[in-house]
Amino acid sequence: MTLLGGVAAWPLVARAQQPAMPVIGLINAGVPEPAAYRLTAFRQGLSEAGYVEGKSVAIEYRQAEGRYDLIPELVADLLRRRVAIIATPGSTDAALAAKAATSVVPIVFSDGEDPVKLGLVASLARPGGNVTGVAVPATELDGKRIRVLRELVPMATSIGVLLNPSRPTFDAQSKGIREAARAVRQEVRILEANSEHEIGFAFAMAAAWRPGALIVPPDAFFNSRREQLVTLAQSHAIPTIYDNREFVAAGGLMSYGSFADGYRETGIYAGRILRGEKPADLPVTQPTKFELVINRKTAKALGLDVPDKLLAIADEVIE
Repeated sequence: MTLLGGVAAWPLVARAQQPAMPVIGLINAGVPEPAAYRLTAFRQGLSEAGYVEGKSVAIEYRQAEGRYDLIPELVADLLRRRVAIIATPGSTDAALAAKAATSVVPIVFSDGEDPVKLGLVASLARPGGNVTGVAVPATELDGKRIRVLRELVPMATSIGVLLNPSRPTFDAQSKGIREAARAVRQEVRILEANSEHEIGFAFAMAAAWRPGALIVPPDAFFNSRREQLVTLAQSHAIPTIYDNREFVAAGGLMSYGSFADGYRETGIYAGRILRGEKPADLPVTQPTKFELVINRKTAKALGLDVPDKLLAIADEVIE
């Protein structure tokens, strides 16, 4: 028994003598993605900063699976594990929960809400405190989605927007979309849903109202209900634009967003902080690459001819 105990202890002693790898806690507010390109982009950013997962840095992954009420406990769990950094790419809600929980552990975010208005940072140029990251220009993206829809569906006098009222940032998101619509003189109507049943009800309302098109902005819960959303949009024949290509790969009409680039930039900043830089000294950046994906087969099923102008600027066309 003594011998077995001694042998079992050898690997532990060996590990204790080696420098411990820093640990990044990464919170995804949604479900594990069927495509790994987002996390691949985050790891690429880390690599560019000199860190490789499993060799020079470890990553603790946490999934909220669209349950925003679970995020504070996920943050608390990571803090109990004494992670060196909390990364929240794709979720302002997780960044807000992390900021509320710690003023010491560095936090790196990436999402489409205004981080200054939300109180995440003091300013884009001088974040201050322990938070920095990538600010995706949500109002600009919403305006672009509206313009792309009008290119494809020029007769759409009104456009529906599906939002999740359970999001802590719901009010800010709703206000931003209305501002984007006013800027391009587009009538929009907000539809709310935070459950499978309510998504069905929202589409039933839309079917009665008959909007010319629909926007489904970024939301972790909607990502978890991807198949349902795409199926309902098809069955009700509503031209719909989403925030990421996974919807289009599943049969959705179009997507416009910048998530992969935001994940990569988040990884770069996480690596720079591990090297000793302070979040307060790292200006909040903005992504420069935005991806337009079009499903031509879905467009044909909806009786839509995709203009050559859209095909020319699309990053990917699914036939």
